[in-house]
Amino acid sequence: MAKVIRIEIKDPLYQKERELRNEILLRPIGIPDFGWEMNDHISWHFVAMAESVLIGCVLLVPLDKNQNRGQLIQMAVESSWQGKGIGKLLVISLINFAKSNGLKEIEIHSRSEATSFYEQFGFKVYGDEFEEVGIKHQLLSLKI
Repeated sequence: MAKVIRIEIKDPLYQKERELRNEILLRPIGIPDFGWEMNDHISWHFVAMAESVLIGCVLLVPLDKNQNRGQLIQMAVESSWQGKGIGKLLVISLINFAKSNGLKEIEIHSRSEATSFYEQFGFKVYGDEFEEVGIKHQLLSLKI
């Protein structure tokens, strides 16, 4: 059974998280390895573990100084674990963390084909579809 833990960038698991993000998210769309880490130092990092193997990750980036709003970014699940509830486990853990830490809103720039995944957690679509990193996206928000 998988479990989600929160890590800091000093944690040895951070390197495995970076590698997973490169493999699953960045390389397939032509972004250089480590090319989307500009907010890693201020983000909360969540990793899904199966035994001692990192199988998924997601970040929550604070969007304001008071940490009332955050953005869910860089969710990735190891290919062999996709479709087995790991993404759901990561999102639930992130939402629970946000609630317990007083955040009032979480937003996502979701790939358009993944929008329905986030809607099951109560996220709502705002605005028109837009292009980011060459891929169609939707802005979603969850009021907490």
